[in-house]
Amino acid sequence: MGFGVMDRTHVMSKNQAAAVFYNSIYHNAVDEKRRVQIPSKWRPLEEDFQFTLILWPKSGAKQEYILALPPEPLGALVEKLKAMPYSDPKADSLRRLLGKNSDQVTVDKAGRIMLPEGMSKGAGITRQAVLIGSWDRFEIWSPDRYEAASQVDDALASEAFKLI
Repeated sequence: MGFGVMDRTHVMSKNQAAAVFYNSIYHNAVDEKRRVQIPSKWRPLEEDFQFTLILWPKSGAKQEYILALPPEPLGALVEKLKAMPYSDPKADSLRRLLGKNSDQVTVDKAGRIMLPEGMSKGAGITRQAVLIGSWDRFEIWSPDRYEAASQVDDALASEAFKLI
């Protein structure tokens, strides 16, 4: 029976649903309004659910992608930012960079989110997007940039697996 991961629709109690895990890879179209479909197993059960999108820098030039954070990992990030000293110019710079390169998006009734124009442009996303699950969050990539990042991931795989 594998690792015993429960389906997200399994109800643990009357008001408490099981956690959603973002895993797998999806290739989805981006429509003319920059909307992209969220995989059905990743969609929140709550209406008006918001993800925070951040244009995230990957090492190397022009490797930005969009990081999608649900509320819990966003809260952890905000706590880290709040814990950084306000007298540290690097911390101030980081807070500003993340603030100006982020936005909240609401999942619509069709299970889509709209990518902000500046973010989609910065990440190189036009007509297609690659959604990569990263357990408690997911990433949205342009196909070309994801291909390049995937090659780096493959090269680092043997060392990366030593972390667990």
